[in-house]
Amino acid sequence: MFRGIDEVDWASMEHAYGSAADVPELLRGLASPLPQDRETALDGMYGAVHHQGDVYDSTLASIPFLFALAGHPGLPDRGGIVELLASIGGSDDGETLGDGFGEDGAGGGQGAEDPGDDNYAMAQAAVRAGAAVFLGLVTDADPEVRRAAPSALVRFHDEPPHVLGLLSERLRDEQEDGVRLALVESLGLLARLHGGSTAPAVDCLVSLCGSPHDPGLRLAALGQLASCAPDRLPADLVPTVVALLHTRSQRIRPSTEPVRTSTDTLIGSLRRMRPADEEGAQLLRTLHKALGARTTDRIALLKGQLSSRNTADRCNAVWMSAGLFREWRAAYEEPVALIGEQLGSDEERLRCAAVSVLEFLFTLAAPAADRLAALVESGTDSRGRSTTPLDRPLKALARCGDARAVPALAEVLRRPVVPNETGDTIRHLGPAAAPLAPLLRERLAEVPLDSPDTYDRAAPLLHGLGTLRYAAAVPEVLRLLHGTPRELRLRDALVKALARTLGAFGPRAREAVPALRELLTGENAVAVADALRSVAGDLEAVLPVLLGALAPEGAPGSRRAAAEALGRTGAAAAPALPGLRRLTDSAGVWERTAAACALWDIAGDPEPVLPVFREAWRQNPYTRGTIAACLVRMGVAGAPVHDLVRTELASPRRHRARSGGHGSHDVLDDELLLRDCRTTLEAA
Repeated sequence: MFRGIDEVDWASMEHAYGSAADVPELLRGLASPLPQDRETALDGMYGAVHHQGDVYDSTLASIPFLFALAGHPGLPDRGGIVELLASIGGSDDGETLGDGFGEDGAGGGQGAEDPGDDNYAMAQAAVRAGAAVFLGLVTDADPEVRRAAPSALVRFHDEPPHVLGLLSERLRDEQEDGVRLALVESLGLLARLHGGSTAPAVDCLVSLCGSPHDPGLRLAALGQLASCAPDRLPADLVPTVVALLHTRSQRIRPSTEPVRTSTDTLIGSLRRMRPADEEGAQLLRTLHKALGARTTDRIALLKGQLSSRNTADRCNAVWMSAGLFREWRAAYEEPVALIGEQLGSDEERLRCAAVSVLEFLFTLAAPAADRLAALVESGTDSRGRSTTPLDRPLKALARCGDARAVPALAEVLRRPVVPNETGDTIRHLGPAAAPLAPLLRERLAEVPLDSPDTYDRAAPLLHGLGTLRYAAAVPEVLRLLHGTPRELRLRDALVKALARTLGAFGPRAREAVPALRELLTGENAVAVADALRSVAGDLEAVLPVLLGALAPEGAPGSRRAAAEALGRTGAAAAPALPGLRRLTDSAGVWERTAAACALWDIAGDPEPVLPVFREAWRQNPYTRGTIAACLVRMGVAGAPVHDLVRTELASPRRHRARSGGHGSHDVLDDELLLRDCRTTLEAA
């Protein structure tokens, strides 16, 4: 397996963390008799030699040894080596390999590919050159190898008809359910990669969709058919799938595989995160992904999954709903209410899954609010333990704007440590959170002035007080502003947070004016100037600071913040118009957007504003929320770009949806964008 490995000059090569001198040790670790060593070695290969899909010279040099390991009979855990080889070779159809569990997947592939780097082409050529090894692995004695080999064979073998014949033959002879499902998935991959030349693959999938095949195999075939030949799907797809799912759940046997010890590596963590019914999860995930924008069918399918008597089916449905909610716009009241019902389950895994999904839905979680409130009021979290500070059910309840979260948040504020996200959580409650203001003030008065964690303790309290505009807390804010030593850890961040809080208080914080004026120079000058404008309207002191930050030599972040502050100043900031017009030509899309918004708010002239909006809207979807909010203020003056708004409202896909990742506020920000788009057109 390792013939010639010591003759390779590994020390002259590199991987993600520098010298590749440790690669021979990793490769030998893959053949260790100890499972923990093998797992650690595989994690090291993904983490350094194939870091985030990258291909280095050491990656290329490893390929022959990986093939030797993969083809060595009797060596355990070779399925993971086959997957690693396929990932190094790249994904021709945009799919990712490995242990990802999200709807979009994550893991190996060429996500970090540099088109100008020949390493990727050489890696693909090397894996293609060795693809004959995969031919023998589809009949390997190890079912995990047989499960991994078909996909690699389809991707890298140069004779699709031969591969199709082999897969069809293996489907007739294979007895292991998991391997049969992998063979069906590979038939679908073959059909997608090679189109019309593999029509027999589609015909084979169609034949597998009906009796006498078992429910799991039929579900797998339907999922693959949806992705490669949706016109061949049955008209009654959803009822068929739900019936098959329920039948499969009644027949499924508990796993008899021994529980393996996992390391604290990423590979080990991913293995521990596998669903209780991994095969069922994969079957339905494939179908959901293939259905894509067919939200009516996907919602109906989720409702069927969530009505199953099998908790694993319901848990899988909850996790799959996350991808649907994050990517597509639709009416989700019914599935969200059903997810809320899972909070009453005796199954911890199911309750935790439901809370995790409801937490990122914000106002869309309202149909589950009663169940969330009951869980919060019970004093236990989703795991049945005594409530921890700002536990996830409480956060989800507050984020959907439900006032029943207020008493529990008051208890959080009485605890020794207030979680950092408390202030942001309070924001979503609006006026209902007003009873929390005195508690926030009380806790702020207790923050020590010279502790290493002064900023960490003060930040969530300041955020909450600013959100509630509780100006009675000005003395406590000034205590921190005057009393913290200059050498305090994160003092600049603290001063910025204090200034923003005072600015949120507005004219009721006039006693803070002398302190703010003293801070008009330095790193936080823009934030302080904005606060002084809000508190005292002192434009004579404020405008020079903001105009200076707007200058070309200013820092990009400061220029954007200055533009936003000038926009809030309104017509009195007219001296800034030349600088703002200049900023609309900035290379940074956020600077251009902020400058255009400020131009409108100061001068009320749409002519220099709308071209910037049109370009930014198309260039960076993240700017759309800011632009739409400005279009609301513009009213009919924004009509020339209302075509963008109408197109947005007609799009079924969320504006922040992207493959391979998501943000915690993506759904909320998309819902706010839709709200402002509707308001814009209604006012026109």
